[in-house]
Amino acid sequence: MSFPRDRKLCTAEEAVALIASDTTVVSAGFVGAAHPEALTSALERRFLATGSPSGLTLIFAAGQGDGRTRGLNHLAHQGLLRRVVGGHWGLVPRLGKLAIDNQIEAYNLPQGVICQLLRDIAADRPGCFTHVGLGTFVDPLQSGGRLNARTVEPIVERIELDGRTWLWYKAFPVHVGLIRATAADSNGGLIMDEEAILGEVLPIAQAVRNRGGILIAQVRHLLDSPAPPQSVRVPGILVDHIVVAEPEEHDQTFAEHFNPDYCQAHPLGSAKPSPGSTMPLDERYIIAARACDELTPGAVANLGIGMPEGIARVAFDRGILHQCTLTVESGPIGGMPAGGLSFGASVYPDAIVDQPSQFDFYDGGGLDFAALGAAQIDRLGNVNVSKFGDRLAGFGGFINIAQNARSLLFCGTFTTGGLEVEIRQGQLRIVQEGRLCKFVDAVEQICFSADPRFQRAKHVYYVTERAVFQLTSEGLELLEIAPGIDLENDILALMNFRPIIRNVRPMPDHCFRPSQ
Repeated sequence: MSFPRDRKLCTAEEAVALIASDTTVVSAGFVGAAHPEALTSALERRFLATGSPSGLTLIFAAGQGDGRTRGLNHLAHQGLLRRVVGGHWGLVPRLGKLAIDNQIEAYNLPQGVICQLLRDIAADRPGCFTHVGLGTFVDPLQSGGRLNARTVEPIVERIELDGRTWLWYKAFPVHVGLIRATAADSNGGLIMDEEAILGEVLPIAQAVRNRGGILIAQVRHLLDSPAPPQSVRVPGILVDHIVVAEPEEHDQTFAEHFNPDYCQAHPLGSAKPSPGSTMPLDERYIIAARACDELTPGAVANLGIGMPEGIARVAFDRGILHQCTLTVESGPIGGMPAGGLSFGASVYPDAIVDQPSQFDFYDGGGLDFAALGAAQIDRLGNVNVSKFGDRLAGFGGFINIAQNARSLLFCGTFTTGGLEVEIRQGQLRIVQEGRLCKFVDAVEQICFSADPRFQRAKHVYYVTERAVFQLTSEGLELLEIAPGIDLENDILALMNFRPIIRNVRPMPDHCFRPSQ
């Protein structure tokens, strides 16, 4: 029996052969979740074999890669790309090198803005109008998101509306959409019941269709009947071509082939999921323990990847984790966020919404608590997580989250690059100092603006293993020092500025003792 969908079936090679030079390609995914690996790898093979297509503009919201070769790293070839507009660049170092070497036009825009902008493009609006990004690197008063000298066109503009200043992220045509789903039903509709996230597949599909482009969908298998209409995430009328991928190119995340716990509810009567093994008593534990002191029961929270992940473990040990709701910018609400190359997924989530809707919630002040990393902090309290010399990480959803959370913590070691510490009898000792100072006179890029006009948080803290600071109207104030740490030698001598010092107290004793 033939189905309407069958006319759309093709190989990955046949599908990418339809991508013309000098067009705009939008790719979906979050790290490895919902990324169409079969399509991006086929596009790479076509370019290496034929030199075509060329001069593409690539758009992506979340970082899609494994830090080495997978994901959008497939497309990092000089000549294949002319321009890249991306949210997070840290997992696509090959693309980052093209940007740093000035071989492509390159922009870094907030992850939430990019996926929301796709909805605006679909609706034929002039762009995305938002407060997100004011006072940061993407503000036209700074760089407008441009990453190198080759990038000159302004794509972000300041406007005044109803007595307020906004950023206008301008719409652009999109010609090709590359997305992924679990299956295509007999009508060509896409379901995502075994994907870890929904991402922004529907906005991409609508934007491409309404601009006269083509949508290529990678799926794992085909259904021989129509799917329940409530489960169809992309209607078949929006899908032009369907590619059934090989299993090795349809891993649920870049760390796991398939984990059913990412797409099912918590089983009644079973134990709540644990955030992992007990943390050793080291600098990461100290930071997580002190940051956890600010997490209140009932909070809706976002914990960034890396250092802030430890907060969940400490909260679990204290018995308060399941009184809070952890969310991930990719869409999961509730459950236990995964880490590493499965970041973006959650174990036993209560719900999974699409990524633009999650950022709507964040941008409007829905987060009670957020803990994020910090690579550089300056005298004013500005934070950089994006660019350090010739290393380009990008800020992903950092700007959306940092600018709009009601309580905000930045977590990171005081120095970096070889730091070793020791904790004995509740005292902290620096065994080996890190080579790089993180408290600088001025950050290289402003990803969080300390200007109170541009952030919502009533309380902003900077938590390290040896000191805690707070943002004040006068600048950064030192609040707490770890026991065993010398103020002059271990703190002030390693800062490029002198913080405000008034009433300094010891960091809590429990941060330097094993979790009970």
